[in-house]
Amino acid sequence: MADAFEFEVTIPSDTSQGHEVQERILTQLEQVGFTDRDLFGVKLALEEGIVNAIKHGNGMDPSKNVFVKCEYNGELVRVIIEDEGPGFDINEVPDPTDDDNLEKPSGRGLMLMKAFMTNIEYNDSGNRVTLEKKRTVEDE
Repeated sequence: MADAFEFEVTIPSDTSQGHEVQERILTQLEQVGFTDRDLFGVKLALEEGIVNAIKHGNGMDPSKNVFVKCEYNGELVRVIIEDEGPGFDINEVPDPTDDDNLEKPSGRGLMLMKAFMTNIEYNDSGNRVTLEKKRTVEDE
């Protein structure tokens, strides 16, 4: 059940194409035995990461692309999402759990990605995120 796979794709700033990449990744993870709970978390994180790249990173600019690389080694999936935007500073995003920010929508997606993934990292310029999720092994 530990079939490894890897692929790369470049898509325009189009959320429907982002959704297609997300579904491709989730289908492959389902085939290698990711649990429903893990698939749910990965789906949320991918949706946030890809939509953030398209909307916030590239500003929905159809001339800009989003690069997605997915690799699975038998126990861990790593998805790299990179946009052509200026990036952002993760430390400048308001904490959505802070009382002053409870009514603000910003930062919630980043918090969800962090909660559901095993590891999450941004490059220095903030236009590339690496999402990692270790496959949960259920007792047979």
